[in-house]
Amino acid sequence: PAAVSWYDEFQRLYDTIPCVEVQALKEHSDQVLHLSFSHSGCLFASCSKDCTVKIWSNELDISLQHSSNMRPYNWSYTQFSQFNSDDSLLLVSGVFVGPHNSSSGEIAVISMENFTLLSRVRNKPYDVFGCWLNETNLISGNLHRMGRITSCSVLWLNNAFQGIESENVNVVKRLFKIQNLNASTIRTVMVADCSRYDSPDLLLDYEEQLAASSTSSCPVFDLGSDSEEEEAKPKQTPEPAVQELPAERGVTAEDGLQQLFDDIMEGRVKPAMTETELETKVAELFVRNRTKPPELNLLSTDSNSKTKYLIFTTGCLTYSPHQIGIKRILPHQMTTAGPVLGEERRSDEFFDSLDHVIDIHGHIIGMGLSPDHRYLYVNSRAWPRDCVISDPMQPPPIAEEIDLHVFDLKTMKEVKRALRAHRAYTPNEECFFIFLDVSRDFVA
Repeated sequence: PAAVSWYDEFQRLYDTIPCVEVQALKEHSDQVLHLSFSHSGCLFASCSKDCTVKIWSNELDISLQHSSNMRPYNWSYTQFSQFNSDDSLLLVSGVFVGPHNSSSGEIAVISMENFTLLSRVRNKPYDVFGCWLNETNLISGNLHRMGRITSCSVLWLNNAFQGIESENVNVVKRLFKIQNLNASTIRTVMVADCSRYDSPDLLLDYEEQLAASSTSSCPVFDLGSDSEEEEAKPKQTPEPAVQELPAERGVTAEDGLQQLFDDIMEGRVKPAMTETELETKVAELFVRNRTKPPELNLLSTDSNSKTKYLIFTTGCLTYSPHQIGIKRILPHQMTTAGPVLGEERRSDEFFDSLDHVIDIHGHIIGMGLSPDHRYLYVNSRAWPRDCVISDPMQPPPIAEEIDLHVFDLKTMKEVKRALRAHRAYTPNEECFFIFLDVSRDFVA
């Protein structure tokens, strides 16, 4: 990013890319799925299909400090871990086999002081993964089916210490309740802390880049393509923060719903809708009149220093995660104190709306934040340009090329030309999440 000449860039790459293997750690007996480092850099944790989480001391000669086997808790494997901000606790996320082999997830919290298991929290679906909101509270998910392809995702705030400390402190509190359309669900939650924007560790300064490049199109740099020619990819226009349905003049959602049913019963609706289309239409009409509007505009907040954003993958057209949802977490939501279950809501505030949606027009397969939390890096495999999704259970085919997009969370715009370096051959129905990590100089 800071290179001023090709020679400087070559020297930087030659001198700083790790290329010598100094140690091979062979203690896992199956695939390793994820690694996470403590904030101090002294420890790291590894998750694996062998259903253990291992904690390592990151010294010149790396040594195993502790291994927890999660099989006794009915886990199938461990898949993700994250240290809290002062490195005193480790969140471990895994896949859990429930009754009738229903596969959901669970999150465990391990103390770094004596490696004891402090608490376990259910997490559904398992690819919500979970994350820390602050030193002692973590976010998990739950999923409630409302129809064949309509569901409701509830995000929960959990206290890492599940013992009752006092009668005034809740163990859990409901954060958000969001309706999912067309078989989509909320997955891959992460928290961006906006107070870190102003740290000197700013990853990239795009002001000059933006001024120099034309803002009308967003070319893709292909680092691994066989063909010489690469089409410039038009920039996706950002979606409005709230997906509104075109309102008929002065007609409420209830009136619209009644009218729709009357039309169906009397055969006026042509062509006839499929069951799936009808369910989606009813869900959209219902959610329009039952959703709490966004509290404020994300971009117009002056108190950026105390703001945190909850970021997750979602969608509105199909079950493939193709959108990034962003929800601001307000100060009173950062603690489990206060009314349980998100207080009694008015009937017209049954669901929470998203504050901002970024549409990727493809299958999102990985997300990571820059060290200062200002930039969101997203790996995706694009859909065909003009594809139309008629059946949410049949998402469009996905490209073999993996595109890396960068979004500035201060402006909510794509700021860097998409990079294209890897290829993947998994078909869309088997495509899964691949973790990516971002340091000051590199993306892995």
